[in-house]
Amino acid sequence: MTGLDGTPSPATDAPHTPFTLAGVRLGPAGPLGALRIADGRIAAVSDTGDGDLGGPVLDLAGRTVLPGLWDAHVHMAQWAGNRRRVDVSGLGSARAVAEALRPHAGELSSGEVLLGQGFRDGLWPDAPDKALLDAVCPARPVALISADLHAVWLNSAGLALVGRSGHPTGLLREHECFEVMRTLPEVPADVLDGWVAEAARDAAARGVTGIIDFHFSDNLADWSRRAAAAPLDLRVRAAVYPSRLDAAVARGLRTGDVLPGTGGLVRMGPLKLFTDGSLNTRTALCCEPYPGLEDTAQAYGVEETSCDELVRLMRRAAAHGIEPAVHAIGDRANTLALDAFAAVGCRGRIEHAQLLTAGDVPRFAELGVTAGVQPAHAIDDRDVADRHWAGRTGRAFAYGDLLAAGATLEFGSDAPVAPLDPWVGIAAAVHRTGDDRPAWHPEQRVPVRSALAASACGRSLIRVGDPADLVVVDVDPSAADAGTLRAMPVHATLLAGRWTHGPG
Repeated sequence: MTGLDGTPSPATDAPHTPFTLAGVRLGPAGPLGALRIADGRIAAVSDTGDGDLGGPVLDLAGRTVLPGLWDAHVHMAQWAGNRRRVDVSGLGSARAVAEALRPHAGELSSGEVLLGQGFRDGLWPDAPDKALLDAVCPARPVALISADLHAVWLNSAGLALVGRSGHPTGLLREHECFEVMRTLPEVPADVLDGWVAEAARDAAARGVTGIIDFHFSDNLADWSRRAAAAPLDLRVRAAVYPSRLDAAVARGLRTGDVLPGTGGLVRMGPLKLFTDGSLNTRTALCCEPYPGLEDTAQAYGVEETSCDELVRLMRRAAAHGIEPAVHAIGDRANTLALDAFAAVGCRGRIEHAQLLTAGDVPRFAELGVTAGVQPAHAIDDRDVADRHWAGRTGRAFAYGDLLAAGATLEFGSDAPVAPLDPWVGIAAAVHRTGDDRPAWHPEQRVPVRSALAASACGRSLIRVGDPADLVVVDVDPSAADAGTLRAMPVHATLLAGRWTHGPG
């Protein structure tokens, strides 16, 4: 048995009884046919509608079967945990967020941290400040994590808890934010693993069969532990960060290698590196200054890793078969990342690629660099982009241009920044709007077939020999309107021939 990349991997489960899916449409606008599942793979395909591939047979009544979907950028443990935190997304001011915490301030035991997530301050009329949180929750620690994960807002008790009592505002960005998040109290591993398993089941219910996990932890150890405890409902490519690069190299792990004891479902992922921050925090590194910040030290954003250091880390990883995945949001950051790939001469990924210069668009294909993008961000960030990237948004979230230039696109959510639901991203890429407003830069739309392929690691066909990682949907995506595509009814999901959602 081989993995998705064709390399040998052990079976994910004991062999299942072969079966046939009949009365199924083979891909978007495809013919009615049938397919046989055996030993975790597609064993046979009939596109005549009446082929006898053997029993037992499950008649899918004209539903559409597609390659299983992937979310190519997730922070899985944080997504699982955030679903249990106070949701402050969608609120329009710092004061409104503080007031939204009031009903929750008395729900926790003394000293327990009140955690919230999802605030976006890029368009607020007021500034986040610890005093606003102190007025609502003076004694209990409060920590609110921004939607983009690049800022954390604490009250005075929260600052004391993490050793930052002297901070003037309580709003910490980038490095300070990441340091604080690492020091916040964690739930026990078994509790978190239960949350992750629940989140994985919910993802399977949306047709997801695999993720690339960029969580800020020892991903290799975490996923090995989870796989040893129970069969996973997803394939996982587990990223590492520079602090764990030497350990991965010492183990001889290369990107794509199966981790022992995981049933073939967990593989070594890329090395995650950062060039800049984010748009909402105005720390994405850009060629032009942010309005209103022209005379500040961060007028153009923040360079998280120097070009020399980026090249050094990428070269070390590539020498040991580990592909880099470089976070780059601003146009200057993307140029630096592409320059580093050119200097090292390795393949890999740029994560986000939100704002690009015209000259950089063709370089993705020329250098063999995958654009790991999150189409839901184009919808969520259109207003903040219109303000802070005014006059440049024609080259923001430029998926149509990248596709036309021959770049490989892989779609993700960046959950918890956006929900772990590939249909939200597919609909955003195809329609460029998530509400009743006209499409935002419709010239950057992606055809539905291309969007589906970008959400399935490039798979677009139902082929004999491929893994039986499949999703069955009630509506043919090629005929779905924007609302239906976004909320696509998923009938069933298969992972290596095992039902993870639906008729099993």
